[in-house]
Formats: sequence, structure tokens, C-alpha cells
Amino acid sequence: MDNLIFTIGTIVSTLIVGSILGYYARQTIAKKQAGTIEAKLNKLVSEAKTEAKETLIKAKEKANKVLEEIKTQEKDRQKQLTRMEERLLKKEQTIDQRDSQLEKDYSELKTKVSKIKKIKEEITGIYQEKLKELEKISQLSQEQAKIELLAEVEKEHQQVLLERIKKLSADGKEELNKKAQKIIALAMQRYSASQASEITSTSVSLPSDDLKGRIIGKEGRNIKALEKLTGVEILVDDTPGAIIISGFDPIRRQIAKITLEKLLLDGRIQPARIEETFEKAKEEISEKIMEAGEAAVYDVGIVGLNPQLTKALGRLRFRTSYGQNVLLHSVEVAHLSGAIASELGINVDIAKKAGLLHDIGKAVDHEVQGSHVEIGRKILKKFDIDEKVIEAMQAHHEEYPYESLESIVVQVADAISGSRPGARKDTLEAYLKRLEELENIANSFSGIEKSYAIQAGREIRVFVKPEQIDDLAAHKLAKNIADQIHQELKYPGEIKVNVIRETRAIEYAH
Repeated sequence: MDNLIFTIGTIVSTLIVGSILGYYARQTIAKKQAGTIEAKLNKLVSEAKTEAKETLIKAKEKANKVLEEIKTQEKDRQKQLTRMEERLLKKEQTIDQRDSQLEKDYSELKTKVSKIKKIKEEITGIYQEKLKELEKISQLSQEQAKIELLAEVEKEHQQVLLERIKKLSADGKEELNKKAQKIIALAMQRYSASQASEITSTSVSLPSDDLKGRIIGKEGRNIKALEKLTGVEILVDDTPGAIIISGFDPIRRQIAKITLEKLLLDGRIQPARIEETFEKAKEEISEKIMEAGEAAVYDVGIVGLNPQLTKALGRLRFRTSYGQNVLLHSVEVAHLSGAIASELGINVDIAKKAGLLHDIGKAVDHEVQGSHVEIGRKILKKFDIDEKVIEAMQAHHEEYPYESLESIVVQVADAISGSRPGARKDTLEAYLKRLEELENIANSFSGIEKSYAIQAGREIRVFVKPEQIDDLAAHKLAKNIADQIHQELKYPGEIKVNVIRETRAIEYAH
């Protein structure tokens, strides 16, 4: 028992001692391990400090280097600014000097201008005084002296002036006539068209004279219905195989003609049928008007024309002027204008379009107040036609000034178309009136012995008194008569003024 206790005590003591020894042993080992880690940490810290110092040194060196570069650049910029300031300063000094010089020059100029004005006033005063002295001495005013001087010079050099005028006139006329004849002949050669027209009446053929009674109807009801609807006069006389439709409106005459032809073909002639046929004839004539306008536009070669304007153009198919069909005349003027414009090298399209539309106002001139030129201008503006075309067409009767070469070309083409043989038929009264007016204008001038209008009014021959009118005055007289005719008369084409001066020397032998 005692041994067991002793053994247990021994074991416990051994365990305690072992535990204490183990503890100290672990402490010792731990201290050794701690010392090793601390050393490592110290080493790492040392290395980090060394590396940081090196990095800082490098950063400082780099910063110093950058700073030096910046300082260098700053110095360069400063030098540049200094040079620029110097240049600007020099320029300012130069400008100041120039400004000062300009002010000085301006002041001198003002002084000189003032002196010149003063001198000019003095000269003007002296000149006026001398003029007054001369007028007093000569007893003539300045204008009178000028007239006498010019008259004296003209008298002295009359023969020279006359020869020079004749030479210039002959040379210029010869050259211009050749060129004008060539252009007009070529234009007329390119286009020629026949003229056919009905002025106030239209004939309708009848297959049998028995139909005349049916057209008249019982108590004249059929013919009255026809005349009331169509607005024309229907003449049923003894003319075999025909009746006459009379009226001033060609469209009405044409509608009446179509209505009658349809009624004759149908055979049923009575008021209700007449009214029905009349409405169909109106529609047909409307289509024919449109077709006529489209054919004219196609013939001339114009595109893009408003359909309503084309229809208005077609109405001219049933309109005449001095016996000339206006639509055919318009197409002819368009072709002539295009040909002449082509020869002259100007705008052919404008000339052709203006030529075609120059009489468009005649399509409605019986419905609207005003001249056909003014009406035409309004129509073309309504349909947004180019202003150049309007300018070219509005001057063909000289109601407006010629604003372009195309306007002159259209006027010339219109005159050619209207004045060529067979195109128009003036009435006897208009013909005689024109001849009388021509002779009256010529006889209104002094120094005229007699005058005759010949060539259907295309030429006026004027015989002058040789003792009152010399050769130079004869040239002036011809021009004055031509100007007077141009101002007072409206006529197609050209009128030649031929002044004739005969000198007769008479002597008797005894």
C-alpha cells in the first residue's frame, strides 16, 4: 500500500516535473521561432525602406528633370512672346506713323480741294462774264450762236456730209439687207402654210332640197329652235343643195353646222331632238377644240403646257383676224420665230412658245374687256408661264417696249405671217382709209409738191419742191415722215417712204 502510494506519488511528481519541463521547452522553442520571424520582418522592412528610398530618389530625379524641361519651354515661350510684343509694337508705331501721314495728306487735300473750288468758281464767273460780253457784242444768245454755227458748218460741209451719209447708208443698208433677207427667206422657206378661213358664214350641204322644209318645220318651229339654241342665223333660200349659217362667232357657227349635219343624218328633226343633238354637238366641238390645241402644241414641239391653256389655244381654230385663221397664224408665227431665233443664236424655245401664244388673248377677247395683248398677258400669268415668254409676246403690237431680242423676233414673225400675199384680206374701206392717211401724213410736211400711196399702201412716194428742199433735207424729210407714220398708224409689215427730188435747169436760146 505504501509502495503503491509511493509509486503514484512518484508518477504524479514525474508528470508535474515533465509538464513544467515541457512548458519551458515549448516556451524556449516559441521564443526561438519568434526571433526568426521578427528577423525576417525586420529584413523585409529594411529592404522596403531601401527600395522606397531608391524610388523616392528616382522620382525626385524625374521630377527635377521634368521641371527643368518645363522651365526651358517657359523660357522659349517667353522669348517668343517677347519677340511678338516687339513686332506688334513696331507695327503699332508704323500704323501710328501712317495714320499721322494720312491725316496730314487729308488735310492737304481738303486745302487743295477748297482752292480748286475757289479757282473753278472764279473761272466760271470769268466764263459767264465773257459769254455775256460776247452775246452783247454779237447780239446773239448762246443757243442762237450755236444754231448759227452749226448751220454754217452744215452749209460749208453739206456736200461732204451728204456723200458720207450716202456712203454709210448704202454700205449699212446693203449689209443689213443681205443679212435680213437671208434670215427671213430661210425662215419662210422652212415654214409655209396655206390659209383657209370662213369669215361670217358657213355652208351646209343637203342631200335633197326637200329637207329644207323639214329644217324649217311647222310654222318655223324647228328653225327657230335651232337659231335660239345656237345663237346664229340660218338662211334657207333658193340656193340648191345647201343652206347658209350666218354669224360672227365661228364656234357658234361650227356647233350649228355639226348639229344640222347630225340631224340630217338622223332624220328626226323636231325641237326636243334638236336640243339633244345641240348638247352633243357642244361636247364634240369642245373635244375638237382640245384636239386642235394639242395638235398645234405638238406641231410646234412645245411640252409641259397646261391643258386649260392648250384648250384656250384650240379656241383660236375658230377665230379669224382679217380673214386669216388665228390658230394657223399662231403656229406659223411660232415656226418663223424659231427659225429666225435659230439663225440669230438666241433662245429658240422662248421665241417659239411666245410666237405660239402671242394671240392667246383673242380666244376670249369677245368675252373679256381689254386688248388681246393685255388679256393674253393675264392668261399667261395665270398659268405661270415664264416671264421671259410673256415679255417676248407682249410687244408684237408695240403696246409694250421690246425687252429682249426674242420680243423683236416674234414681232417680225407676226408681221411676216400677216403681210405675206394671200394671208389676210383687208376690207375696201380699211384699204382706202390707209392710203388716205398715208398721203395726209406726207402732205402735212412743208416743201411737199405731191405724194402718192402705192403698192397697196406698202410704199409712199413723195415729190418735193427742189427750190425749198435740198439733198440733205430730203434725207431728213424721209426719216421724219417714216417716224410720223410709225407713231400714228398701226399696220402689218413695212411701209417704204420714197422722197424724190428733181432738179430741172431751163434756159432759152434766141
